[in-house]
Amino acid sequence: MKRESWPAPAKINLFLHITGRRADGYHELQTLFQFLDHSDELWFECRADGEIHRVTDVEGLPEADDLVVKAARLLQQHTGCEQGVDIRIDKKLPMGGGLGGGSSDAATTLVALNHLWNLNLNVDVLSTLGLQLGADVPVFVQGWAAWAEGVGEKLTPVEPEEPWYLVLVPGVHVSTAEIFNDLELTRECASIKMRDFLAGAGNNVCEPVVSKHYPEVREAIAWLSEFSPARMTGTGACVFAGFATEKDAQQVLKKCPEKWCGFVAKGMNSSPLWFKMQRIRSITGSATGC
Repeated sequence: MKRESWPAPAKINLFLHITGRRADGYHELQTLFQFLDHSDELWFECRADGEIHRVTDVEGLPEADDLVVKAARLLQQHTGCEQGVDIRIDKKLPMGGGLGGGSSDAATTLVALNHLWNLNLNVDVLSTLGLQLGADVPVFVQGWAAWAEGVGEKLTPVEPEEPWYLVLVPGVHVSTAEIFNDLELTRECASIKMRDFLAGAGNNVCEPVVSKHYPEVREAIAWLSEFSPARMTGTGACVFAGFATEKDAQQVLKKCPEKWCGFVAKGMNSSPLWFKMQRIRSITGSATGC
């Protein structure tokens, strides 16, 4: 079987509010997800013996803790599939950066193996399985920009503008659990509507907390804001700003201090994984997956 790469794209949160906390400890959110044309790449080689292995070493992430392995095993257990897989990962998205790398890798694993194992599960079933792995996984499975509520699983398709983004990587790993457990985190934001966001409402309530504990993030926001309004994505640490053209974003990137990494990517309302599945559908006529 020819091995092909499968994209696991980055996401950004155009805003992030916490509207309450549930009895089980999970936070109720409002956010707007958009994708970037910047992705991890995954390769899958099916096995007949039912074994599931990650064949790439990922620094700081044991195989048993990797969401790609957990996603493959969850899908296998849910369907009773007797096939296995070797998974290779080319990590391009920083861990602990707020770009959704682990969740995106898990979603791509579910979508890809649903196709490669010929399981024929629809996107809603895959999204429900993905929610067991993390609140951000369903939006990557669905593959379109979305207004999200609940713990992030109640998704409504939206079509915000698709600018070019400059994303700065301050080089620190922010723990989501640490930020959500911080006593200074605002947890009682009033709910807003899409029209409110378009009128200028909405911010990232995690940003002040992260900036307090991670001065590198605070400094990156301040520097990038000199060129375009900058915001942190998710619980950090990555910071982004939108630009009208790729050239504009690249010119600012050239001025970036050497102590930070960064990249320029196009905002996308349909994800690279979604486009991958559309190409497969056009060839095979399959209605499964993303």
